[in-house]
Amino acid sequence: MVHLASVPNDSVVDAPLVKGMEKIKLEQPGEDEITASVYGSRFAGEEMPNHSFPEQEMPKEVAYRMIKDHLSLDGNPVLNLASFVTTYMEEEAEKLMAEALPKNFIDYEEYPQTADIQNRCVSMIARLFNAPTESDDDNAMGTSSVGSSEAIMLATLAMKKRWQNKRKAEGKDYSRPNIIMSSAVQVCWEKAARYFELEEKYVNCTEDRYVIDPKTAVDLVDENTVGICSILGVTYTGHYEDTKAINDLLVERNIDCPIHVDAASGGFVAPFVVPELEWDFRLEKVISINVSGHKYGLVYPGVGWIVWRSPEYLPKELVFNINYLGADQASFTLNFSKGASQVLGQYYQFIRLGKHGYKSIMMNLTRTSDYLAACLKQLGFIIMSEGGGQGLPLVAFRLNPADKHSFDEFAVAHQLRERGWVVPAYTMAPDAGKLKMMRVVVREDFSRSRCDALVADIKMAVESLSKMDKKTIDTHLAHVKKTSTQSHKSKHNHAHYKGEKHSLQGKTGKTHAVC
Repeated sequence: MVHLASVPNDSVVDAPLVKGMEKIKLEQPGEDEITASVYGSRFAGEEMPNHSFPEQEMPKEVAYRMIKDHLSLDGNPVLNLASFVTTYMEEEAEKLMAEALPKNFIDYEEYPQTADIQNRCVSMIARLFNAPTESDDDNAMGTSSVGSSEAIMLATLAMKKRWQNKRKAEGKDYSRPNIIMSSAVQVCWEKAARYFELEEKYVNCTEDRYVIDPKTAVDLVDENTVGICSILGVTYTGHYEDTKAINDLLVERNIDCPIHVDAASGGFVAPFVVPELEWDFRLEKVISINVSGHKYGLVYPGVGWIVWRSPEYLPKELVFNINYLGADQASFTLNFSKGASQVLGQYYQFIRLGKHGYKSIMMNLTRTSDYLAACLKQLGFIIMSEGGGQGLPLVAFRLNPADKHSFDEFAVAHQLRERGWVVPAYTMAPDAGKLKMMRVVVREDFSRSRCDALVADIKMAVESLSKMDKKTIDTHLAHVKKTSTQSHKSKHNHAHYKGEKHSLQGKTGKTHAVC
């Protein structure tokens, strides 16, 4: 049986739910606010707000679609082979991280379990790097950071302050600190030296040596040296610098100079691929190590980590004990509030993969990079990177000068960009003969089949350029630089700061590699 429905008359329909409400005049919604189509709204026919705060709100569906459409001209992260940054995580990890977006990581009182997870990650990383754990009176310590750049800033500050304290205690001048590093360092090292007022002492690369020379580095040490930076995985070619050789020379000469290892890229590779390599806390002069969780730590950006051998190397006056939202906590960081998602993502990867999982992935990447290097060598390129796990899973390569091409590596990079690939070309560090090179970073989601697709496109790019004369190539590159939205059209550089001459890039023409 179906009941009969009574049709209300007009007086019932027009009657207000609450008596007296009929006297309140409310503005009716505009047509755009109730439209069923994003592209049928007035917003689709207007310029998006660029400079001034909009006066009125926008429906959420429209705002989402307008921004999504705008971003469609960005490159595809999966095809961006310039970057070490992770571009793939499992759905469960993404869900866990999304659920933690509202959490302010610094609020330990409100989110004690999240804080405990950071402690677990620090302990796991410290032990992975062979930090000393046998003493009951002394222990290693560490913290998370936004990335390796912040971690390097913290390490530099700690080395400088420790050196200053020692000089003050000895009644000596402490106004001229310096730091020793390779000219192939990432730009964050230049920033750290500049921001914290340290003189930069560079060991320049050469045409056949792309890393720091241990003897030259140790020869540069003087009473004002706060430390030496050794890189586990140079950004350009992926080489591991010889930290052990630097350590042994310092010990042999009885020089009191610490080593900081920048393991941003190699810290989660070397322990699983070449565990016998001595670069970490097994070496007595290594006092601190940084590593990027968002590179081969396999977490979306940005998260980094830094570990100190013991409290002796992190001066107490740099650590602030604060009471925040009801809890006492020690803090050594350049920022304060930050999300908890990346730290949780890191812990997920640690317990999800374990040592065996990380080793399986890193060995796969190593095999893929070796395969790519072999293919490029067959195509006539000169391979500049190390294979067989002796460096990062990347391939650095350049054109063979003997082939006398009418084009350079930058032209090949632009040709690949037309196919969607981002394979960067660089000018090498000072004293490397202005060498030009290209680099492919092999990440977790760079499979063998994708590698084959890249090789085919590199071959096609070289063949296409070989059919052009130099004038045509130069004209094409000039056009690309002038008009392409993805090449040299950045509007982010204020005219006042263009043409600086204080950095390695400004002084020598070195291109800072993407990390």
